Amino acid sequence: MDANDFAYIVETDKGFDEAVVSVLKAVEQKGWALFQIYDVKERLAAKGFEQKPLKIIEICSGKHANNFLNKNRLISLGMPCKINVLEENGKIKIVGMKPTMISQFFPEVSQKEAEQVERDVKEIVDNAK
Repeated sequence: MDANDFAYIVETDKGFDEAVVSVLKAVEQKGWALFQIYDVKERLAAKGFEQKPLKIIEICSGKHANNFLNKNRLISLGMPCKINVLEENGKIKIVGMKPTMISQFFPEVSQKEAEQVERDVKEIVDNAK
């Protein structure tokens, strides 16, 4: 399995903080809800570990979440959707987990339904770029 099988990755010319703000704006423009932002670098630094910048941004579409949860509540293990902003090899990347992975674990969710969510996530990532 390759990272591109489960992650949609784009590089941006924006700085790290600017990329995070762009993701937040793209989430809002798409009408999705922001749940939480985790600053992994900061949290690990508090434990004495050093990491490059990494923020995990949790987002949710009520419509899609409700649909999936009505099919199988265990799908909540893969929720909410996440978009990460990270620095890797001197480049800033915006990475979204591909929701089509859900249909591989939960056959109640059709590939078509998962693709609808994935289109939204990719659009958010592309608009943040």
